[in-house]
Amino acid sequence: MSDSSDGYKIVSDNRQARFLYEILETYEAGIELRGTEVKSIRQGKINLRDGYALIRNGEAWLYNVHISPHESASQIFNHDPRRTRKLLLHRQEIRKLIGQVEQKGLTLVPLKVYLKRGWLKVTIALGRGKKLHDKREDLKRKQEKREIDRAVKNY
Repeated sequence: MSDSSDGYKIVSDNRQARFLYEILETYEAGIELRGTEVKSIRQGKINLRDGYALIRNGEAWLYNVHISPHESASQIFNHDPRRTRKLLLHRQEIRKLIGQVEQKGLTLVPLKVYLKRGWLKVTIALGRGKKLHDKREDLKRKQEKREIDRAVKNY
């Protein structure tokens, strides 16, 4: 977890999304949360791996993101771990996303959740699903880069 002087701390990162999708554009959005969800996220108990975002009725919604229930809160006040959460975006950003998701067949995936000056933010990305051969090329490039770096280091 990185911590810097400007109040920027990454809480969770979805590294799998960069492997499964070709990232075209990213957006920063706020999340509408309940009190116990904020406490759990600050402890780092959030999983973005299976998450995705959809736009319904002119609003952006985050689906299938797991936020573990807070241990010290009673079960009456705790939240449902996989409930849908509203994303806070500007109206023009939502209009732009609607056009790209519906016409081009792109997907909205959450990349990371972080604290920015005390507020929880999520970075969502427009992504196009990679085919199997694209994933193999990425792995091959990564392996070649690793070998070159190793050779340069030993030289």
